[in-house]
Amino acid sequence: MRRLLRIAREPFAVPAFARGWQRAVPILLAIGTFCVLGGLTIIWAARLTVPYPVYVSELGARGAATAGPFAVALLLIAAGGFTIALASGHVRSTAPLLGRWSPALSLGFAALCFVLASQITCSAYCPVPLADPRSTPQDLIHTVSAVLGFAAACFAMLQVGFSRSLPRISRLSRISCAAVAVITIVGGLLAIVRVGADVGAWLELIGTTVAVAWIAVYAVALTRIPVGAVAVPTEVAAGTEADPVVGAAGGRAEVA
Repeated sequence: MRRLLRIAREPFAVPAFARGWQRAVPILLAIGTFCVLGGLTIIWAARLTVPYPVYVSELGARGAATAGPFAVALLLIAAGGFTIALASGHVRSTAPLLGRWSPALSLGFAALCFVLASQITCSAYCPVPLADPRSTPQDLIHTVSAVLGFAAACFAMLQVGFSRSLPRISRLSRISCAAVAVITIVGGLLAIVRVGADVGAWLELIGTTVAVAWIAVYAVALTRIPVGAVAVPTEVAAGTEADPVVGAAGGRAEVA
């Protein structure tokens, strides 16, 4: 039973699958990196065609000339995030509260939120839900899905930021998480109070850029680390000591 539980929690740490999976991981990470960077490039290209300050979501608003490219960009970012999540299921946070699930699950959830945000865009000029009387249920769904997506991505950064097996990317992850949180919160508050719209719009774009760029950097960092080299969480390690069969399997995984 413990062996089955370990397979469910750490599917890529099992020797029977690790060797074959190691050959697929670099390909998945490369595809994911290409997708997220491609999506980010499209967002910037679309933003630079608009001569006045707009928030990122306004690029995909109903009737906007950039609505089509924006939807494609979000779908690319979602596809890239999901692919990278699929290839990084072996990464775990060593912090007790952050290690309840893997960063891959957080990234996967963020990708699903971005898919929803790409299909249900905001109405014209993207009125702030609840705060603006012009807002519609469509605006609420889009805003909630986008906010949840960014929150999940930030949580993934925080999880990676406390992973002892990734020391260099951990520091960058903590810095990126703090930067995205501060930038997007300030930009969101400016949008709600309708003050400094030009500053708030650029802050949101910068926060989006940092978040998406982190996903790409994270993927590139993972290509340099073998699947079996990632540290096993404390609670899993304790379980392997109690079960010699699982412990032997874990040892073979590290050797591989």
